[in-house]
Amino acid sequence: MSEKSLPAVGYLKIPDDGNPYLEGHKCGNCGAVFLGERSVCSKCFARDKMSAVKLQETGVLHSFSVVYRSFPGIDVPYVSAIVDLDGGGTVKGNLINIEPDPEKIDFGMKVKLTYQDALGRKDKEGNSYLSYFFEPA
Repeated sequence: MSEKSLPAVGYLKIPDDGNPYLEGHKCGNCGAVFLGERSVCSKCFARDKMSAVKLQETGVLHSFSVVYRSFPGIDVPYVSAIVDLDGGGTVKGNLINIEPDPEKIDFGMKVKLTYQDALGRKDKEGNSYLSYFFEPA
């Protein structure tokens, strides 16, 4: 990787002096947690009660799909997953370090976040992109 890694998505935060993390927003009215930034709660519709929170790095697999066809340059098959994070929030991402075989993937299995290079993609200055993935815990 080059000297500087850029976040692949806006809710992936890369502090200068710490480890990367996913940022969500928590409602001060009902406590619901959502991925990314928002000013209105999607659960109770409270306005201006949302505050930024660091999302937990562990959770359980809620749903998944094994993808066999994708854009050119994307290796298939891969596992696209939806994870309910411990502490709140639901996140979509790829499940790695597991065979893409539905018989070997269990709903409700414990997973953890990991941060890696985003498939070798670079910007025009040669900076790498950092992305997040899930793997079995």
